[in-house]
Amino acid sequence: MSMTQSFAPHLPYLRRYARALAGSQKGGDSYVRATLSALMEGHQEVAQGVSPRVGLYQVFHAIWSSASGLVDEGMQPNNDAKQPSAPQARLAMLDSQKRAALLLTAVEAFSLDEAAFIVSELPEEVERSILGAQTAIDRQLVSRVLIIEDEPIIGLDLDNLVTELGHTVVGIAATRSEAVAKAAAEKPGLVLADINLGEGGSGIDAVKEILESFDIPVIFITANPEKLLTGERPEPTYLVAKPFLPESVQATVGQALFFHTATQRLA
Repeated sequence: MSMTQSFAPHLPYLRRYARALAGSQKGGDSYVRATLSALMEGHQEVAQGVSPRVGLYQVFHAIWSSASGLVDEGMQPNNDAKQPSAPQARLAMLDSQKRAALLLTAVEAFSLDEAAFIVSELPEEVERSILGAQTAIDRQLVSRVLIIEDEPIIGLDLDNLVTELGHTVVGIAATRSEAVAKAAAEKPGLVLADINLGEGGSGIDAVKEILESFDIPVIFITANPEKLLTGERPEPTYLVAKPFLPESVQATVGQALFFHTATQRLA
């Protein structure tokens, strides 16, 4: 099997991870392109004795680590502000290794040992990073959440999970029109959206209409994330795959709120 064939199934998920780590589609995709270029040109090699997926992520992190210091420099906390008010200020309070540890285990479902290999740390260090990152994110970020989901049981599951995380659920919408109306009335700070609302329309269309009026982060929830992560068009940065794990939702909600900027938009 060629290198391209062995990596192809994992690229949609590496793009998802890279975008969440970098906080944008553009930034994440640039690191993925650099990773693939380094592999194809022979500047980096996949470690022996590991799966193609683990090896691919490890090479990505070698690329990320060589550049992330440049990204983190200059992000000094504002000592005059009581609370950080921008992603840059929050980034200064949480280093990239903590974010990586959280995403690799909670979203990408790597084991502690695999995550430790990927980021070149001991499993104990990765575990400490996970706890530290999640505590810091949860403490800083509380929001009002709109859930767009046509399956009542899934909607209630998300409601309970988001509420346990300390957020306030302002509504659960089952159709496109209901979602747009609830967003206008409640002005949420975060949207969790199913993609297919059955007879209620498209969750993607609902989100597009909501984003015409509000600048808020969106997390899409879908059983087929690879269909959205093709690399062929602007895509959502944050995705949770069904069936979802509570840890995946928690980590992705934290990242979406942590990194939200005024430039985040769907095509």
